Amino acid sequence: MSNSQLVDYTCISPNRSSPRTHAIDTVTIHCVVGQCTVETLGSIFASPSRQASSNYGVGKDGKIGLYVEEKDRSWCSGGYDANGKPIRVNGISGADNDQRAITIEVASDTTDPYTITDEAYEGLIRLLVDICKRNPGIGRLRWQGDKSLVGQTDMQNMTVHRWFARKACPGGYLYARHTAIAAEVNRRLDREEGKEDNTVKEWWEEPLAWAKENGIIYGDANGDLKLDEPCTRRQMITFLYRLYKLLVKKLGG
Repeated sequence: MSNSQLVDYTCISPNRSSPRTHAIDTVTIHCVVGQCTVETLGSIFASPSRQASSNYGVGKDGKIGLYVEEKDRSWCSGGYDANGKPIRVNGISGADNDQRAITIEVASDTTDPYTITDEAYEGLIRLLVDICKRNPGIGRLRWQGDKSLVGQTDMQNMTVHRWFARKACPGGYLYARHTAIAAEVNRRLDREEGKEDNTVKEWWEEPLAWAKENGIIYGDANGDLKLDEPCTRRQMITFLYRLYKLLVKKLGG
């Protein structure tokens, strides 16, 4: 079992379980809640008192850090209910998830929707492509935003921390982009294998992906856009306002 050759910085955390007890078949993307570097994140995970770590981290500049080797389980996705018991989905806890998942912390803003930089986004995509290429148990990314599919990796092999803990992680920004992330990673995998998808797509698929990627639409708490339901006036006003803020930001206003 190898680690990514894309790593710019290594600081192995003591907060890990070695070796992992499940074959790698999942990826879990987290947000750091801080626009930090891979060095800063490494120093955080280096402290035993933190009781936390991830396999990889992506800094605000797009650099990649290694904190727990892929052969080992990171301490990243755990969570407890109000009674102090591990939250389980289909019998799988956050700790169980980490036994099978490669976990990635991505530098982000400290407030909702926990936006990440363009550089961090590109670094994340490059790392995910590399992970898929080296781990046949993953191969390609599959995402439906369906909590009930946890553990059914042939249908969905991406999980999120919020399913196993009382947290918003990975934040609205990254959560809304999971569909686009999976599509871009798979597109790059296909391109490298010389079998890029040239099938005709519905006219609305590209603008829909753009709207999700740029935070115009998010869907409900589970990421469901409910495309077959009519759009209300309030929703339309919200979409237009988000588009206005995006244009102001891009134009430097």
